[in-house]
Amino acid sequence: MRSDGISSDVRASGSRATPTGPARSSLRFGYGTNGLADLRLDDALRLLADLGYDGVGLTLDHMHLDPLAPDLAARTRRVAHRLDALGLGVTVETGARYVLDPRRKHGPSLLDPDPGDRARRADLLLRAVRVAADLGAHAVHCFSGILPEGTDTDTAWKRLAETLTPVLDAAESAGVPLAVEPEPGHLLATLADFHHLRRILGDPEPLGLTLDIGHCQCLEPLSPADCLRAAAPWLRHVQIEDMRRGVHEHLPFGDGEIDFPPVLAALAATGYQGLTVVELPRHSHAGPHYAGHSLPFLRHAEQTAATASPHPAPALQQAAPPHGAPSTAPEGSSTP
Repeated sequence: MRSDGISSDVRASGSRATPTGPARSSLRFGYGTNGLADLRLDDALRLLADLGYDGVGLTLDHMHLDPLAPDLAARTRRVAHRLDALGLGVTVETGARYVLDPRRKHGPSLLDPDPGDRARRADLLLRAVRVAADLGAHAVHCFSGILPEGTDTDTAWKRLAETLTPVLDAAESAGVPLAVEPEPGHLLATLADFHHLRRILGDPEPLGLTLDIGHCQCLEPLSPADCLRAAAPWLRHVQIEDMRRGVHEHLPFGDGEIDFPPVLAALAATGYQGLTVVELPRHSHAGPHYAGHSLPFLRHAEQTAATASPHPAPALQQAAPPHGAPSTAPEGSSTP
């Protein structure tokens, strides 16, 4: 069992409930391996288990379960055994920056003009679906990519739908939902864009949503809590971090503007059963530090939410950048 590996100082920190401690939370928190890129995967998984996380957001990348290296199935089985031994749930994420192209961040994308390039991205997603099925993951995460120069939006939406169709078929066969993430600066940047894609595709059963709480703060007209309520029927994966309005920069908790107790109360009220994964990809240089501090913050915010008064009526946020526009720190754009 996972608790066998938890040190006494971790237990004393309160980051994990002991048999005599508080009741188990309804929310399940994980941490993304893209924020632990300086650790070997086995070390990262052990760290998260010891800290008391419920699971991991596993980004398929050259340092963590490389999706393009030989013997993927055998390596996946070893990771599955390790996750089981540690008691960690998992979601599979596909946001590695340079896993397909050493020169283009997040390239090629599902929107590239070259059909061969689009096929390479689709192949990565198909591999991710197979990995997710073998790991028992609750979802596969993906995103659209930015609008290529010289491509009109109608053409881009058509490419996105056509390229995702075989991936959705594979996801349906595998019984693993594909959770598309609205990403600031991308073609599919907002909740409204997700619904546009859903309508184009005919609302297929395996198509779900990854909702990044920081992105809601950055770009959506509704507050993050209200975004969760609106997204509940399609919610398959959740990412979480702090962020400021109009600036796409993933921040440690407390460094941004988000009021987290109402957000976690709204998430719990949706009945969401998947992982809520801390997403700090630019903080790998101090990944163990931020992993150690993030879970107690979230648990405290959750406990605060449980004693708070009911949330008021939905409120609009202040104006954000134009629809889909990259911000001054465009983590989702093509710039490093």
